[in-house]
Amino acid sequence: MAFRDVTPGETGPGDAPPSDAALVHAHVAGDPEAFGELVRRHRDRLWAVALRTIGDREEAADAVQDALLSAHRAAANFRGDSAVTTWLHRIVVNACLDRIRRRQAHPTVPLPDGNRSDDDRPGIPEPVAPAPDHDAALLVRDALAALPVEQRAAIVLVDVQGFGVAEAAQMLGIAEGTVKSRCARGRARMALALRELRGAPSDSGHDGNRTGGGDVPSRSGGTVTSPPAGRERREQR
Repeated sequence: MAFRDVTPGETGPGDAPPSDAALVHAHVAGDPEAFGELVRRHRDRLWAVALRTIGDREEAADAVQDALLSAHRAAANFRGDSAVTTWLHRIVVNACLDRIRRRQAHPTVPLPDGNRSDDDRPGIPEPVAPAPDHDAALLVRDALAALPVEQRAAIVLVDVQGFGVAEAAQMLGIAEGTVKSRCARGRARMALALRELRGAPSDSGHDGNRTGGGDVPSRSGGTVTSPPAGRERREQR
């Protein structure tokens, strides 16, 4: 099932649009347009999370498509314990993590296909392309891609997409303290990686285990000061 050309249902003049939860209930009740409207509302943000988590456009599109199919089939199990968008993001993040783990367990080398263009790739439509990346953005992207997958997912949700720690914890299915810890360790790794990518010397002293912190760009446009890397090494996950 594809969601590329789904047209949302219309509402009458002055009618308030249905809530996300109402759309889920309508879908479960058999409304053929309800789930398409839900996808239309949230697909761009779901796509952004998948792309930044996986780092590959085709893999991200496939992960979102898989996640939407799962959500479409499992909608009757949605109990309303969290917001619909939290539920959708959790399914997408899990689909991304599953793909990354499978790829790490069974690495493959993609074969070129001269007959297939990006327009032929199945999946959801991509959002409008952003302005061309600058060098700093490329460095941050490389540093983010180098993080362990668990830390990367937490950083993407909290620092890139701007979700609160509590909501990110629901999406990832972990404790809030674990989200904070993974973000702190991820920021420390990114700060060190950014210094290395820029070719700057590290701030390590005579003790080889001592490394200073650094600043990582945040979604708000400022910086997030990371803790010393020694603290990051205490826990790998």
